Amino acid sequence: MLFSFLKMFFNGHWGIGSKTFGRGIDMKVLIVNKFLYPRGGAETYALAIGKGLREKGHEVQYFGMEDSRNTEGNSLCSGTSSMDFRSKGLQRFLYPFRIIYSWEARKKIQAVAKSFRPDIVHFNNINYHLTPSVIDGVWGLGIPMVQTVHDPQMVCPNHMLLDLQKGIPCERCIEGSKWNCAWRRCIHNSAVKSILGSIEGSLYKRTRHYSRVDLFLCPSRFMESILLRDRRFIGKTAVLHNAPGLEGGGKKEEKEDDVLYFGRLSKEKDLEGLLAACRLCPEIPFVIAGSGPLEHLMENLPPNVRYVGFQSGEALQGLIARARFSVYLSIWYENCPLSILESQALGTPVLANRIGGIPELIEEGQTGVLVDTFTPESYAEQIRMLYSDRSRLDIMAENCRKKEMDSLESYCDKLVKIYSCVLERRQGE
Repeated sequence: MLFSFLKMFFNGHWGIGSKTFGRGIDMKVLIVNKFLYPRGGAETYALAIGKGLREKGHEVQYFGMEDSRNTEGNSLCSGTSSMDFRSKGLQRFLYPFRIIYSWEARKKIQAVAKSFRPDIVHFNNINYHLTPSVIDGVWGLGIPMVQTVHDPQMVCPNHMLLDLQKGIPCERCIEGSKWNCAWRRCIHNSAVKSILGSIEGSLYKRTRHYSRVDLFLCPSRFMESILLRDRRFIGKTAVLHNAPGLEGGGKKEEKEDDVLYFGRLSKEKDLEGLLAACRLCPEIPFVIAGSGPLEHLMENLPPNVRYVGFQSGEALQGLIARARFSVYLSIWYENCPLSILESQALGTPVLANRIGGIPELIEEGQTGVLVDTFTPESYAEQIRMLYSDRSRLDIMAENCRKKEMDSLESYCDKLVKIYSCVLERRQGE
């Protein structure tokens, strides 16, 4: 089985026969993601691996949704038509059909693949804007396919395994009916959106679309364990933690006094719980960087909290490197958050909730602290304890700097070997 071969590779017993791909042999890779501009974790990942693969001499093209902000594309300049769910035009009435199955995406990706003739297609986030119809388009050409599992969309219609009403993890849809999503209004508390999510989830649970993908690459052991509860994915998964992907590896900077949160300003990140904890710790200065649906909460902050808006690149790296520690208080099943990896790569310990794949990234007491009770009072207690122990923080910061993590280059080396394994298996069938 493919899984056995990959397990041998990750355990250091790797052999792929006479044909290998590396610096001397070019591989052609088509990377597929619905957004092709810097936006979130999946986009950061998809754009970074393309850059890394090109630096190794491989040829990379992209397929996604048309957008003036796109930084990548393909030789046909082809993508699916843009969908703006806030639009009031007549096109919005077609969206319920397009987010379930897109004939346009199927036709266009097939044309791009026929023109580019990739050795392998690497899917990322495809649901709603592209849909698994792109799998059909590639499968019809007999090209091997890999998909990085950025979230539990394949088993949970709302992508998060989270009961938004109660703010607690939910696993009803993994082995049960996808109609739980509609009954509980799991998508933005909207009946219409949740019904569409249930229809989409039920359809792809009963069809062969995902079974046509050769390998599902899971950024955490936790995400792999979730997928393996669905028999469609048994024997078709491998685990490879993400790489921080920092330009130049980041710079070491002198620590200041701030505690930092950077990321999406949303309910699943427990932003409200964090702000309540900030109010319980008036003696500690906090910095918040990011944007999202709860950005309006930044309008009435306590005196010890400074909001700096959305940050990226060197400006964000500087904030992270100078922070005493960062906080990551998600209440949903996180996969492999880049925020934690970036913090540690820049010598900044992390205080985070013990949930999902997060514990795989933090060495308790060495590179950070894990929180077991998800309340403002518990957050405040843990923040105070860590903030007051400067010598412990200095040791943790040094441990973070010494921690072995994949660079973009080493990650892409592993990725190419995985591609090679998938190709050899296909050739041997």
